[in-house]
Amino acid sequence: MSRAGLGTPPPATPAPPIDVPEAGLPTVRDPARIPRRLGLTGTLMMGIGALGAGALPVPNPLFGLRVISLPARNATAAIAITYAGMGMLVLAWLWIGRMLRARGAVAPAPDRTQLARTGLLWALPLALAPPMFSKDTYSYLAQSAIAARGLDPYSLGPAAALGVDDPLTRTIPTIWRDTPAPYGPLFLALGRGITTLTRSDVIQGLFAHRVLALCGVALIIWALPRLGRRCNLDAGLVLWLGVANPLVLFHLVSGIHNEGLMIGLMLAGVELSLRGLDRVPRGRGGFGRGGGLGDPLFLTGAVVVALGASVKLPAILALGFVGMEAARRRGGRVRDVAASAAVLGAVTAAVIVALAVGTGLGFGWIGTQGTANVIRSWMSLATDLGQLSGQIGILAGLGDHTDTVLTITRGLGGIVAALLCLRLLLLVLRGRLDPVTGLGVGLGAVVLLGPVVHPWYLLWAAIPLAATRGMPRHRRAALAASALLAVMLPPTGADFAFRSFQLPLSIMAGIVILVVALLLVRHELRRAARAVAAAPDALLGSTEPAAVGDDLGGAPLDDPDGAPSSTASAPPEPPAGTRPEITGPPSRTGPTSPT
Repeated sequence: MSRAGLGTPPPATPAPPIDVPEAGLPTVRDPARIPRRLGLTGTLMMGIGALGAGALPVPNPLFGLRVISLPARNATAAIAITYAGMGMLVLAWLWIGRMLRARGAVAPAPDRTQLARTGLLWALPLALAPPMFSKDTYSYLAQSAIAARGLDPYSLGPAAALGVDDPLTRTIPTIWRDTPAPYGPLFLALGRGITTLTRSDVIQGLFAHRVLALCGVALIIWALPRLGRRCNLDAGLVLWLGVANPLVLFHLVSGIHNEGLMIGLMLAGVELSLRGLDRVPRGRGGFGRGGGLGDPLFLTGAVVVALGASVKLPAILALGFVGMEAARRRGGRVRDVAASAAVLGAVTAAVIVALAVGTGLGFGWIGTQGTANVIRSWMSLATDLGQLSGQIGILAGLGDHTDTVLTITRGLGGIVAALLCLRLLLLVLRGRLDPVTGLGVGLGAVVLLGPVVHPWYLLWAAIPLAATRGMPRHRRAALAASALLAVMLPPTGADFAFRSFQLPLSIMAGIVILVVALLLVRHELRRAARAVAAAPDALLGSTEPAAVGDDLGGAPLDDPDGAPSSTASAPPEPPAGTRPEITGPPSRTGPTSPT
């Protein structure tokens, strides 16, 4: 009698893998495939819509061109397409953001490489399209042209220096045509070089300034994950929240704001300075002789931060938190604070004087920091309080004293912001707060309590805070706030005076387009879920159907105890430290990763 006749089971036949074509089952190798494509579709629609709904120059160089001028001929349809694309991108970013955890991409979430590739693909259409959401870049061009002609951009506005009929002046909103430049000498010197290269050509100048803004974003990409590593945060999570953020894509990549260069230099300088402090060995005084103040890397970081402040002044706040961290490591005494302040003050003064004298632009920018105060920003708490108090006075019959009340409330807002920053500096000195968190919260106070707040100003605080310990706990709030603020400004970067009907119609049409796109996505998800649920249990290796779109962290094709549910020969375990290939959706009963 054969051995088989004695009850010995025949050798088990391995089940076919789930991703072979013969199995007839869908392969879910990348669960983020659908949101990634949704976001890319959104940015492509934004890029096309920007041809008619962007912050285009006057006169529009697209007029008269075949095909490419079609969006400009129907601005309402172009704005609708752009709004639909904005909604797709924001929803896709939120979708992928929900997959990430404090320790990064937990399979089957997209890993760091996939996240980086996604962010680059989303940014590419916006980087090639006309600017949107703001016309500040035309002010950059005009102020740079003023400096290139040997005039003082800190005392003359574009209209007075270039003339009202100059192409660079005509595109600037009327309210800013007579205001001097509030930007530092480094930025205007770079802009002067761009003007020399492009010879006042508006289109070439726009793309040259975009390259400058992208250099700042590259510095953010370099510095942010390294700062997040100090808090044991995964680089993928940090970059997704801080760089792939719709606010960054809309206002730094598409809007070409110089905040990108300012924040990039600021964060790169902070990282270099902290590295200089880290490599000083501990000594009798706590952290070695000198406490790191004389370390070349620390001083280099201070110079880089000062360069960022020479683009826009708020970056100088970073030196205060770096100095307090250096003082804490020296012992935290008053003389340690004084030593840090002396070293950093000397470095800052040397950089600013060298730039002012070397560029020939002088120190006039110090006196033009209040240029933006001519507008009343509803996002500013101090301005809102002043306007509310003024209206109450009008209703009470006391007269219109709104301007006077605004001066008082804005002054009080500045005092409160200064006191909050002082409190944060003391917490860093005592070791109760890390300098990056203190910097992010301090810049947030300066922005929200300042006289003028634009959505891209909030990036001063949002980008540093993406690399702090508090971000994983407040991840959902950060995602929601970024998504809401991203869709607040119209893509044209201008008001809709005398055509107030256009924006509501465009928004409603954009919502219809977005709903249709989401219905298609929903149909695709349901189709995949039905296909997986109808699969044979022998192939799935589980008696319960898995659902596509469940939260992440579960081990696919595993039972609750983590052991394979099938006794058939299983595929070999991947080497330690590598990410397994995902060939199916996560199990409902699989272990979940910690939040």
